[in-house]
Amino acid sequence: MKQTPDAPLAIRIARSLAERIIDGTIKPGTPLRQDHVAAEFGASHVPVREAFLQLEARGLAVSEPRRGVRVTSFDAEDLHEVAAMRAALEVLALRHAAPNMTPATLAAAEAANSAGEAARDVREWEQANRRFHRLILTPCAMPRLLESIDGLHLISARFLFAAWRTSWERPSDQDHRAILAALRRGQTEIACGVLSRHVGRIGRSPVRKSAVFGTG
Repeated sequence: MKQTPDAPLAIRIARSLAERIIDGTIKPGTPLRQDHVAAEFGASHVPVREAFLQLEARGLAVSEPRRGVRVTSFDAEDLHEVAAMRAALEVLALRHAAPNMTPATLAAAEAANSAGEAARDVREWEQANRRFHRLILTPCAMPRLLESIDGLHLISARFLFAAWRTSWERPSDQDHRAILAALRRGQTEIACGVLSRHVGRIGRSPVRKSAVFGTG
């Protein structure tokens, strides 16, 4: 995630923490201490509390009575739920986006896919993959829907980093190419079908328990 210098401090803190939570640097179940975070960013507790609320809204942290804020854990059932939600919402977005798709958007999405196929590590690939999906869905012009999908992508990214932490291989994404080809031909339902199957595969991906719960 790129840091924007002029973004409000709470947003910059939330972005930084979210990046570390997503890539596993901050492990599931880890307490988030206001004083520690405030000291790291040279901030008062007010923007830190606001940042924690943003993390909670994204499903990356949870606040518990008498226990404070901690990084959320996740398991295989969460993965299945996120994959099912993504498949449904992204297909809905793509159906509304297809009539507004332009050659420039498709070219940008193809470039994002090529960047993913040339990625040197899982971080570069995940960023390119997320960019591809965002590009083909943004023309739906439904900001609330896109915001929900963005949140699900963040959760999906945690699974990807956990699963590929030690054994990542650069993928060749035929599904992305098939989606683009269908969109160029005006075959919206074919593109939606490929997208649904593509996202659904995430729910069938194996995730080691030790990677999920931060025990290994």
